[in-house]
Amino acid sequence: MKSTIVSMLMICAAPSLMAQDTVKYVGETLSNVDYHHGQLTPAVGIHNIQVFRANREFPDLAGGHGFTYNHQPFLAYWNNTFYLQFLSNPIGEHIAEGKTLLLTSKDGYDWSKPTDLFPPYLVPEGFTKPGRTDKAGKELYAIMHQRMGFYTAKNGKLLTIGYYGVALDAKDDPNDGNGIGRVVREIKKDGSFGPIYFIRFNSSFDQKLASYPFYTKSKEKAFVQACNELMADPLMMQQWVEEADRNDPIVPYHRPIKAFAYYHLNDGRVVGLWKHALTSISNDGGKSWAYTPLRAPGFVNSNAKVWGQKTSDGRFATVYNPSEFRWPLAISTSNDGLTYTDLLLVNGEISSMRYGGNYKSYGPQYVRGILEGNGTAPDNDMWLTYSMNKEDMWVAKVPVPVKSTVEGNVHDDFASEAVAAYKRWNIYSPLWASAKPEGNELLLRDKDPFDYAKADRVIASSKKAEIEFTITPKQTDHGLLEIELTDDKGLAACRLIFDQDGELKNKAGYRNAGVQAYKAGEQYTIKLIADVATRSYQLTVNGNDKGTKLFFQPVANISKVSFRTGSVRRYPDADTPTDQDFDVKDAGGMVKEAAYGISSLKAKRLN
Repeated sequence: MKSTIVSMLMICAAPSLMAQDTVKYVGETLSNVDYHHGQLTPAVGIHNIQVFRANREFPDLAGGHGFTYNHQPFLAYWNNTFYLQFLSNPIGEHIAEGKTLLLTSKDGYDWSKPTDLFPPYLVPEGFTKPGRTDKAGKELYAIMHQRMGFYTAKNGKLLTIGYYGVALDAKDDPNDGNGIGRVVREIKKDGSFGPIYFIRFNSSFDQKLASYPFYTKSKEKAFVQACNELMADPLMMQQWVEEADRNDPIVPYHRPIKAFAYYHLNDGRVVGLWKHALTSISNDGGKSWAYTPLRAPGFVNSNAKVWGQKTSDGRFATVYNPSEFRWPLAISTSNDGLTYTDLLLVNGEISSMRYGGNYKSYGPQYVRGILEGNGTAPDNDMWLTYSMNKEDMWVAKVPVPVKSTVEGNVHDDFASEAVAAYKRWNIYSPLWASAKPEGNELLLRDKDPFDYAKADRVIASSKKAEIEFTITPKQTDHGLLEIELTDDKGLAACRLIFDQDGELKNKAGYRNAGVQAYKAGEQYTIKLIADVATRSYQLTVNGNDKGTKLFFQPVANISKVSFRTGSVRRYPDADTPTDQDFDVKDAGGMVKEAAYGISSLKAKRLN
């Protein structure tokens, strides 16, 4: 009888729950995990910029930092500067010693070397957790594992926050509420830092053993005021739930669901987002939630972060991995912050994981933007940060408004308008394989044996198109440049190759066929007239007819021209073992640099 009553109550409650406003995705586009780009149409003009590249063998090439597990970045914009903090361990997740590093940039493209923000913290000998018999030895260090990075106070102070948790073994959870406590320090306008203080201890820790003082000991009243203001904000405190005591009274909602993010709707209500695309609505600024967080209808997301925000055009965006894996990285947009209608590509690349480690996942993941109150980036663009493979740090600049199509003809001339033209391209630019304007060219450089530079130009989608570009290879005996025409799902119809044997080639089915020799330092103006109906393209080089070539793959349209200093990647895939337990050979080394300059690109529809 009791079970029958419970079932009836659940049935009666269901319509009420469904009637609640909730974030939902109503679009028809889904990602295909068999492709790193998910077969998603790119959002136009996104620049993906690598800002930190891990290197264990040669730490000087990583700003003097040799740890290779780097993850969970946060972003703020303050004092006309970008601030990016991230967690770092020597090899793998939850394996000490842990610390938090900081990078800064004035423009989002050129970044500082990493600075230790919260250094390794020695766990007091004998520390243990409730229900465990093992104890910390003499040389156990804490694990940094915060879910919040920055807070900008009303008095102008910029606080940065970290959390020292404890993992007694590789499978222990440092965010189980039984760690040491949360620390805070001020970032000052001259680039210096204030002292480190604890702002909240776990009850499991003996405060008398703390290596840093409690924040109220600070003699700077404005700093203490900023800390108190932070802890009075329910939405700030909700970000602390995983690391805090499970019954901490300053955390409004105690269920430790992970990686809380939020934004305000136009009517003042708050949308909450968690891992697994869980969502709810708060009517009182985060003090309570209208319903138990549920999976947002239509959203596909596994155990990875979801970011959401209001964009500068008055619309809204969520960014996440729309699959059961941590690729691709995609953006969805909404007019009202609740109903999301599209799914576009932010980053569809997965570089080689050079260093194996505990719980390292493939792909661009754990995305975060600039939280409300933590600054507005220049030009009102949307800026994101994420980790690649839990190894390297990246940022992405997303133009606002977010769009997926280009209308009309394209004429980009880097000699006359390099900055304006560059903004219209989609860029994938690792530190050792950059793609940026230099002189009168968009120059693709590559000395990275495990990654490549990539520059894509979205053009008006067509069944027949004329595309012309001028390119200068800087060498003939090494390097590789592949040029593709693709459809709006990223599928290539044809491929031209500047190969390392000094030959320009085209992909002809299984094989690469020679077109002509090329020389270092000479310009080559290449024109293709591509026709989807005949699955072919006419090719001319410097005005010389090279004949008609067949597509190596049929496509529905031509909507993008892609330049890439390496071969297409398909590893990892959905069947790749979850945990990489090996380092690749010569993981820290580089190769002889190759470079290719793009001077101009024209494209027009012929149908």
